[in-house]
Amino acid sequence: MINKLAGTNLEWREKMKLFSNEIVFRGHPDKVCDQISDAILDECIKQDKYSRVAVETVGGKGKIFITGEITTKAKLNIEKIVKGILDEIGYDSSAYEIIDNIGRQSSDIALGVDIGGAGDQGMMFGYACDDTEELLPLAQVILQKLSKEYFALTKRYNDFLPDGKAQITGYYDDNFKLIKIKTFTISYQNLEVNREFTDKIIKDIAIDICNEYGIEIEEFLINPTGKFLIGGFEGDAGLTGRKIVVDTYHSFANVGGGAFSGKDYTKVDRSGAYKVRQLAIRYLKEYNLKWCEVQISYAIGKAEPLAIYIDSDKGNFEPTLELYEECKPLNIVKDLNLLNCNYKKTAMFGHFGNKDFAWEN
Repeated sequence: MINKLAGTNLEWREKMKLFSNEIVFRGHPDKVCDQISDAILDECIKQDKYSRVAVETVGGKGKIFITGEITTKAKLNIEKIVKGILDEIGYDSSAYEIIDNIGRQSSDIALGVDIGGAGDQGMMFGYACDDTEELLPLAQVILQKLSKEYFALTKRYNDFLPDGKAQITGYYDDNFKLIKIKTFTISYQNLEVNREFTDKIIKDIAIDICNEYGIEIEEFLINPTGKFLIGGFEGDAGLTGRKIVVDTYHSFANVGGGAFSGKDYTKVDRSGAYKVRQLAIRYLKEYNLKWCEVQISYAIGKAEPLAIYIDSDKGNFEPTLELYEECKPLNIVKDLNLLNCNYKKTAMFGHFGNKDFAWEN
């Protein structure tokens, strides 16, 4: 089909929809902040599984500012954790001042959470589709694979520096399946001394990934400003939770109101979002769907969800009373093994699509 559509015939393009999605690489300032927040969460839970954590990281211009609320028995060396993440990603941690401004969780919040209630109000969305083995949209999977490959490049070649992002603008048919990529945009930080070499490497990787799925690329835009040497926290500020679309379904599905990183399992922004991803996968497989989207909502301090809404290409499904019980926070924690989760790993290349995560199975 791809070959048939290629060439100078523009008629097929008139029948296609153009749609874009993006990803930021592991060394992007916002993603670095996500990983720092989740590394702090991991250390808390490692020492005290019942820690209450809501940590935010802000970075920019030589300073990393850690704030939020933690109630835990864990003994934390915040500076060591932060610098460990910076070094792991490829930044020089000695160039940063670490500022610790963490307090304790509000006792008002604890009143509801201590009895098994949700740690916050909000609505979360879960999505699954039959595009790929990962049960995610194809363009999302392509970009997630590129992100992993790019991080490997930064460890293999000195020319590649940590920061970067990519975007796909694709042609989609009436069933919203990716037919062809119109523009593959890649912005990557580099030393700017061997661009012909580094551009070719990153292009070849993108082409190889797309070839796995029989997807052609019409054009590349590589570092469209012409130069990308100044990056990381010197080029842009970073903030935990600012990439919630990248963290979920790349705008192929609805987005809830809350971010994930730095939040423990009592925060349904996170645990609820993981649960409805699991439910979307379950319904997709059980009812042989092309796509499924599940919305859930909670009130702070209350265990039972306020509402569960299940939509699909075959219409709506009525949630059962058993499903409401299953989606109480303490049951989610048990079912998804959230007391033993590597949260930093979720912040590296994507919260969804990795079989190592319990909600993906």
